[in-house]
Amino acid sequence: MGGIFEADADNISKAAELIKSGKLVAFPTETVYGLGASVYDAKAVAGIFAAKGRPAFNPLISHIAEPDELAGYAAADERALFLARKFWPGPLTFVLPRKDENPALDLVCAGLKTITVRCPRHPAALELIRKSGVPIAAPPTARRRFRRRRHRRFMRASATG
Repeated sequence: MGGIFEADADNISKAAELIKSGKLVAFPTETVYGLGASVYDAKAVAGIFAAKGRPAFNPLISHIAEPDELAGYAAADERALFLARKFWPGPLTFVLPRKDENPALDLVCAGLKTITVRCPRHPAALELIRKSGVPIAAPPTARRRFRRRRHRRFMRASATG
């Protein structure tokens, strides 16, 4: 199933099944599209790093669907939980100590003892996370950065001479 699909209930369900089966899915967040996979599927997460040309030392963001899920993945104190409940869903991102020592999270967290977590505001993203039944790991954008930078340099060079 490749291509671009409307974010309706049927397609979100299909995308959730892809996530569950270890595939990558591009999904909308507040401002960009993220390339996502289950945080617990190391092979799928490795696919994100490969597709993006992203170095393995650069952690991904774990997207959750409900503010109260934060305590299940991170050592969140009452202050963090208060902020999550007040500002999520939305663009607030936490970097907190990992609660789960699950080795599958090592790649998502780039081997660090911290986890980066957010709860996106986009309704399609929230529904995808809920239907997948797992947090979805994704970088801040689905674009490959080095291509964008190279394109900007080219545009700048061609515009000046």
